[in-house]
Amino acid sequence: MTSQPTPTKAAPAPGGPGEPGGGLQAGLKNRHLTMIAIGGVIGAGLFVGSSTGIATTGPGILLSYALVGTLVVLVMRMLGEMSAANPTSGSFSAHADRALGRWAGFSIGWLYWFFWVVVLAVEATAGATILEGWVPAVPQWGWALIVMIVLTATNLVSVGSYGEFEFWFAGIKVVAIGAFIIVGALAIFGVLPGVHADKAGVGNLSEHGGFLPHGPGAILTGVLLVVFSFMGSEIATLAAGESSDPQRAVTKSTNSIIWRIAVFYLGSILVVITLVPWNDPAIKEKGSYVAALDSLGIAHAGEIMNFIVLTSVLSCLNSGLYTASRMAFSLGERRDAPKAFARTTRRGVPMTAIVVSVVFGFVAVFFNYKFPDSVFLFLVNSSGAVALFVWLVICFSQLRMRKIIQREAPEKLVVKMWLYPYLTWATAALIVFVLGYMLTDTEHDGRTTVLLSLLVAAVVVAIAVVRQKLGAGSSSAAGPLASASRDEEQAEVGA
Repeated sequence: MTSQPTPTKAAPAPGGPGEPGGGLQAGLKNRHLTMIAIGGVIGAGLFVGSSTGIATTGPGILLSYALVGTLVVLVMRMLGEMSAANPTSGSFSAHADRALGRWAGFSIGWLYWFFWVVVLAVEATAGATILEGWVPAVPQWGWALIVMIVLTATNLVSVGSYGEFEFWFAGIKVVAIGAFIIVGALAIFGVLPGVHADKAGVGNLSEHGGFLPHGPGAILTGVLLVVFSFMGSEIATLAAGESSDPQRAVTKSTNSIIWRIAVFYLGSILVVITLVPWNDPAIKEKGSYVAALDSLGIAHAGEIMNFIVLTSVLSCLNSGLYTASRMAFSLGERRDAPKAFARTTRRGVPMTAIVVSVVFGFVAVFFNYKFPDSVFLFLVNSSGAVALFVWLVICFSQLRMRKIIQREAPEKLVVKMWLYPYLTWATAALIVFVLGYMLTDTEHDGRTTVLLSLLVAAVVVAIAVVRQKLGAGSSSAAGPLASASRDEEQAEVGA
């Protein structure tokens, strides 16, 4: 499947949902894609969730982050191989459609969409909590509503407006973490002017019970706590389909992910646990990054981090809405969703896909306020393991797609998975192991998350299989390797 080309004949004037247009357009600039790729690996979970991982695992949390980071690098390498050969708004869902069958593309596409509309509710609530603390006159639900409406409006204008907002959101995150690492490193080595960090020192990595105070098994527990903060790395491959040079964008983001994870995750966490002992109560009470800034005597550390976390939340909301709508667009383009999802305005905006995603996001926000411990908890847990399902599908898709590309268009293999197929199989085995280990975790709801996610996945797969047997939808997704007749059929979707 390929993005529909811009037609030479002007589409009808843009207007309401479902209005036909010319398909997605190349509205993202190189600087947008660069920052989307960099910021995509920096989620709010890094700032908020890292404290639990550090307190549970100790300095060994570095190994947990390194293990998950390696997993993400390998998965992104596989996805980069397929996306460089066939850049598309459906990314891994479209690749699964062609490599594994329509049931796979349908299932993983809808599960991924479901994951992100739930994330919209989670992040909107998190952002509203911070904003209410600053302006208590506006209730929390009011802030959630305002944030959702503003970001929906930016996504409805054009893909360029999404890219511009994300450029600045991601830029703030990148600058903040970069400054934190530099200031923290200077303090650790005692060369930061005016600051005497009493607790700082490399000894914090081995003292206070050792590097693994809770034993080697804590590394795997740490993996369960940090794995979901990496979700979002794949957004760059979806966004590449709306750039002027998708292949170059995918190749660049794939090749740079190693240093991005090394610097932003491993680098910043190393600074945290070197500045403050892992068992310092402040890490759990205030949060790891606030505790680290407080240890340096930096004034208003909590408010500074709240601003950075809010920026990360808004970035995640912005990208989450974009990602959910583009996946819905791709599903509509492949006849796995209502045809209206694949229609765009003259600006190349899939308005119906955006509006439907936002509506489900608002419904989830409502459940969060009215039924937080029942309905909303079910939604969160039942979507929690989707990240691992997506990565597993990417592995199996790449095993098949490599052979297809080598047979039909070997010149498109500009990005190659290392040590194929052995490293792909090893990665898939590691993901299955993590899922299996989660089933043993009752303390952090790992078992509940996997079981509920499997239940939802089983329902979606069953629907996909029934649809396939009934002949619903079109034939397998088109791509640059598919036939011309299939491309023509796909092009009719947005007409």
